[in-house]
Amino acid sequence: MRTLRPSLTLRPSLIPVAVVFSTLLLPQLSLRAQKEPDPAQVTIAVASLLEQVHFSKQRLNKDVSKKLLRNYLETLDYNHLFFSQEDVDAISLKWAEALDSEIIFGRTVAAQEIHALFRKRVEERVAFAKEILAGEVNFDSDHTIDLNRQKLPWPTAGEATSVLWRDRITSELIQERLNKSPKDPVTVVGKRYTQYLRDIKEQTPEEVVKLFLLSLARTYDPHSDYMSKSDQEQFNISMRLSLFGIGARLRSEDGYTKVDQLIPGGPASRIGKMKSGDRIIAVAQGDGEFVDCVDMKLDKVVSMIRGDKDTIVRLQLIPVGATNGSERNVVEIKRDEIKLKEGDAHGELIEWTRPDGSTMKVGFIDLPSFYRDFSQNGNPNAKSTTRDVLLLLNRLKKEGIEGLVMDFRRDGGGSLEEAINLSGLFIKDGPVVQVKSWNGEVSVNKDNDPTIAYDGPMVVLVNRQSASASEIFAAAMQDYGRAVVVGDSKTFGKGTVQQMIELSKAVPALANGGQAGAVKLTIQKFYRIAGGSTQLRGVESDITLPSTSDQPEMGESALKDPLPYDTIKPLVYDKWTNPIFIEELRQRSLGRIPKDPEFAYVLEDLSRIRKYVDENKLSTNEKIRKEEIEKDKARNKKREEERTARVKGAEPKAFRITLDNVAKPELLPVTFVEPKTPKEGEPEEEQPKEPLNENGEETVYKAPPIRYDPVKAEGLNILGDFVELSKGSTGKAAAK
Repeated sequence: MRTLRPSLTLRPSLIPVAVVFSTLLLPQLSLRAQKEPDPAQVTIAVASLLEQVHFSKQRLNKDVSKKLLRNYLETLDYNHLFFSQEDVDAISLKWAEALDSEIIFGRTVAAQEIHALFRKRVEERVAFAKEILAGEVNFDSDHTIDLNRQKLPWPTAGEATSVLWRDRITSELIQERLNKSPKDPVTVVGKRYTQYLRDIKEQTPEEVVKLFLLSLARTYDPHSDYMSKSDQEQFNISMRLSLFGIGARLRSEDGYTKVDQLIPGGPASRIGKMKSGDRIIAVAQGDGEFVDCVDMKLDKVVSMIRGDKDTIVRLQLIPVGATNGSERNVVEIKRDEIKLKEGDAHGELIEWTRPDGSTMKVGFIDLPSFYRDFSQNGNPNAKSTTRDVLLLLNRLKKEGIEGLVMDFRRDGGGSLEEAINLSGLFIKDGPVVQVKSWNGEVSVNKDNDPTIAYDGPMVVLVNRQSASASEIFAAAMQDYGRAVVVGDSKTFGKGTVQQMIELSKAVPALANGGQAGAVKLTIQKFYRIAGGSTQLRGVESDITLPSTSDQPEMGESALKDPLPYDTIKPLVYDKWTNPIFIEELRQRSLGRIPKDPEFAYVLEDLSRIRKYVDENKLSTNEKIRKEEIEKDKARNKKREEERTARVKGAEPKAFRITLDNVAKPELLPVTFVEPKTPKEGEPEEEQPKEPLNENGEETVYKAPPIRYDPVKAEGLNILGDFVELSKGSTGKAAAK
């Protein structure tokens, strides 16, 4: 007999209609302390929405209960280090088949009880770690640790757990000793565990419920989430690429909130009174009292510093380099909108030299995500991927490009509407993607604009991190025969659509200003116009290139509880009439790859990665670890020497195109520089760039040589072949 449920009224008419894709970002673990909603009501609401709105229409039952328990335990202890197998067995005996009933009636006793045991185990493990750190450590053992324990059983209580932790601490000490940091390894490792324990202890009962509900949502599929109010704001920031604040990146260090970087052109940068390295010790709103934030969680400090445009926040700082421990500065900052420019579409105009010595102008557009400011729907100037790409594209066309590369590597998705609109820039009109709802009803999303922004040869670069909206675009270009898809063997494989539902709008009892948070639920699956889903299988590349990211552990199929692959009826559509010579392009690429030393390095690295992943072991013998590091250094040094010895022509002339300079007469030249090898103990340098000007614009752009990115270089070579064949210079190819 079905368990009776408490009644809960949903208001579907108030559910937002904006459909978005998961950006594959892990949510922040935080809840606002003010106006906290009733956890029981929130729990019932989330469960009801999952049952009624989720694509699977899965009712809460014993099977869901068992999966939920597994997910919650692994959310708390993902690497199977803190709980013992005896703990897990006892928890499972009590709760494995009872969580569904608990949730139905809004009870959170299980969540709190399990978390309390987890907190106790963390205290015990950290205390044991401190004992190890205080004693003698053997750095010459023949032990190993498992690099990834997620698929291994929890350790049994007693000696097995002690050995596991002794080896783990030994390994971490070895790593710090080999890093040759000026800081004492014992102190560094000890602080790490002290901070972890502090974070666990500071989790409120509301935050524990949030973790539990997040685990419940992920039981239905990997992309459904429960989000607190602050999580929603983070998600919205990632979609609109802007926020209101002071323009400073912050991090937590030794109990202080430290200024990591000032964003050029932001309010904090403009006043000239803050520096990277300053420590924030108190925050005040306007003329209000200062609130001490030493030892406060970073997300809470950030929430106090952010605020509405043109409002005032005051910060009390310990200035960087202060010699007097009592020295304090107070700065007053007017909040403003901060543009997160690193997420914008950007491009390059490249004068590419082909293997035969000929040169051509080509365009290269890099798209980090499919962003859109949903709060500005209806505004033609609202932040939009398609609008930004069109600006870049028009400038590239003005410069006379003969071909175009669109780079979607590492693009985790975003707005469905932007994926459709962006596809429309490259086809005349017609269907782009099919969407199926839980009841089997299929709708077709079309490009209705017959104009084409660019009709020349095009290559689309993808890898295993290209997901969701990226896959819609790549699949549409492939199905229409509009572009050549190049990269990893396949893309991520996320073929599901999510909808954000604010609990305060869907459930009258939770109408408390939005503090109850929201659920992001999978409500639909999308399908290619050719009929197949991208779910699990992704988009297979027309031409596959060696890449270290092409690993089976990366993608939808490696996640827990993904929805299955299936197919629906294909659509009738008009394919692109110009040939794209796939087989000819593939054969030419296959002929170049073995001759490219950079791809030889990639293949060598792939072999080493597979060995490490398959063995899943790391030695706790310092001598062995040091030898491995020396081998890596010798390998890298040999590669540098080989690169130097090889006769290379000059790097191509290239110009950086951003949204800041796209309309300016002069483009930003790209200076290609060899990456510097870090000295002993120094961190590895990221892509070198010059500082931005006061408006946040680049004045000089430095980048590693294109040959250091062999996939990009080969993508440009393939594009060059594509342009040549399209001109009909090879009779055999032109006849295809």
